[in-house]
Amino acid sequence: MPPRIVKLRGKGTMGSGKSKGNVMVGECSQKCYDIFVLETVCVAWFSLEFFLRFIQAESKCMFLRTPLNIIDVMAILPYYVTLIVDAASTENKKPGGAGNKYLEKVGLVLRVLRALRILYVMRLARHSLGLQTLGLTVRRCTREFGLLLLFLCVAMALFSPLVYLAESEMGAKQEFTSIPGSYWWAVISMTTVGYGDMVPRSIPGQVVALSSILSGILLMAFPVTSIFHTFSRSYTELKEQQLRASRQMHRLEGRPQFSESDSSPEGESMFPPGLAEQQSTQRSAEHGNTCGPEESRH
Repeated sequence: MPPRIVKLRGKGTMGSGKSKGNVMVGECSQKCYDIFVLETVCVAWFSLEFFLRFIQAESKCMFLRTPLNIIDVMAILPYYVTLIVDAASTENKKPGGAGNKYLEKVGLVLRVLRALRILYVMRLARHSLGLQTLGLTVRRCTREFGLLLLFLCVAMALFSPLVYLAESEMGAKQEFTSIPGSYWWAVISMTTVGYGDMVPRSIPGQVVALSSILSGILLMAFPVTSIFHTFSRSYTELKEQQLRASRQMHRLEGRPQFSESDSSPEGESMFPPGLAEQQSTQRSAEHGNTCGPEESRH
């Protein structure tokens, strides 16, 4: 159910549960209505595209299990659920009723679901080679990412108590109040981010900080190297797949592609058949005329 348009007058605002100025709760400005219309058009287009792809899919179960299709459903579904809940809320306008309390809880869930609209950006992965490469690299490097997380956790559990003990004698201006509170410092130090919100002041604390920074650089370099090689290999594979698909598409459309490396098979001429035969006949005739007088002398 589309929102009702009203004109804003005076200093009225929305969302307080009471009428303020000339604006009532649940009513919408012209700008809000324009955004709703734009969203409706976009969702209708995406829904039609998803429905057509679902019809053309050979295996419906495999289609619904694809991660990108699941993202499409999660991005489209909140719009329709919002329409249903809005329609139900207009039919059950009873102040203080149990139905209104239930709808308020559902509305809270819907506000969370509306944040899933950002998943529309993931649809670009269908047409972006870079995003496809990123997804393929993440799937192939799950072990490397787990190893990176393990290194980070072990180093964090090691350096957090050390910096806490080194800074425990600083007196009133102590920033490291507990060992769990030092985990944040250990993470930003080993990743060389260094926000500066927690800084060791003592000499032992600074030595621990230097050790954590150097250890973080070394520990993160080992898995990242393998992840980089996997990313490069995945990019090359996907690019070759796109080239093969493009060549197959041109072949089906009947548009041959010529490249510098292409050569005519089995010594065939690049000229049209009629022109090649004509040139061959002319060469044989010239060869016969040249050899004729010599043969007559013999």
